[in-house]
Amino acid sequence: MKNLVLDQYTDFLIRETETLLNIDSPTGYTEEAAAWVRGEFEKLGFEARITNKGGVLVSFGGKDPQNALLLEAHVDTLGGMVAEIKGNGRLRLTNLGGMNPNNAETENVRVVTKFNGIYEGTFQLNNASIHVNGEYNNIKRSWDNCEVVLDEDVRKKEDTEKLGIAVGDIVCFEPNVRITKSGYIKSRFLDDKLSVGILLGLGKYIRENHIVPERALYAHITVFEEVGHGGSSSVPEGCTEAISVDMGCVGDGLACTEKQVSICAKDSGGPYSYPVVKGLIEAAKRCGADYAVDIYPFYGSDVEATLRGGRDLRHGLIGAGVYASHGYERSHRDGAENVLRLLIAYAL
Repeated sequence: MKNLVLDQYTDFLIRETETLLNIDSPTGYTEEAAAWVRGEFEKLGFEARITNKGGVLVSFGGKDPQNALLLEAHVDTLGGMVAEIKGNGRLRLTNLGGMNPNNAETENVRVVTKFNGIYEGTFQLNNASIHVNGEYNNIKRSWDNCEVVLDEDVRKKEDTEKLGIAVGDIVCFEPNVRITKSGYIKSRFLDDKLSVGILLGLGKYIRENHIVPERALYAHITVFEEVGHGGSSSVPEGCTEAISVDMGCVGDGLACTEKQVSICAKDSGGPYSYPVVKGLIEAAKRCGADYAVDIYPFYGSDVEATLRGGRDLRHGLIGAGVYASHGYERSHRDGAENVLRLLIAYAL
């Protein structure tokens, strides 16, 4: 197990992640991404269906349906929504999930209208020219003093309305995906599309090695995690355990790096199931996965939503180390591979 070579599966999951990162999917606008994910699992030969809520439920098979394990990852990301068309024709936004205006400023965006196509623009501070605005450096950025400047000839509210842009339209921020020669993966929204890629890699490993898991194994790719209720439904019967495969935190006071798999012992929702945490650590040692155990100070996961939905489950959380979470995020192929290695050891 420690000598298991996973290069081809890591290469595959990174390619899948890169493709998925370039499909816009802020919370509330996930149909295209979910359909793509479903199709990729079906190409691997697995049964996958779209839930009523819009997520993707996948069955990997397994021998024991009464002691099933559910793996949860999410395809929804941060983003924005048009809250107001201003008098100058520009757009005031409200955030979707934890998008921070400090991290969003100067980013290119796509405004997805309900009936009239997609328009491009840039998210800027109001009065963004430094040569004009003497208070530029002193202004605290907020959703009320930043705006989308549309790449259209609009000068007043009525000009923008004529384009078919309206309150409630979705605003997608450019992910800016970059894979470096040294193996770093840089992009917005690695949280949690990297984990979806890892689960696709797990599926490829299961299929190509003709593995039937000892216990029934499912994956739920959720679509409302960033607003807190992604994993609250669609748990298959017989599941006794659920593990969120989400981003691992990297930062001051934590041990994890971008090259490791993080095993979370506790986050804002409280401790994870002690036997599960212990079992994940034992599996990491057994398979030689480079890991760290950490406590996340400001974090919540799909599996906690599953518990709040009333399910009687043991629960855990793992993920590849990700730096600059909810900003321009960075991880590494080694971190993704260590997550895959741990999942193979623990789930199969």
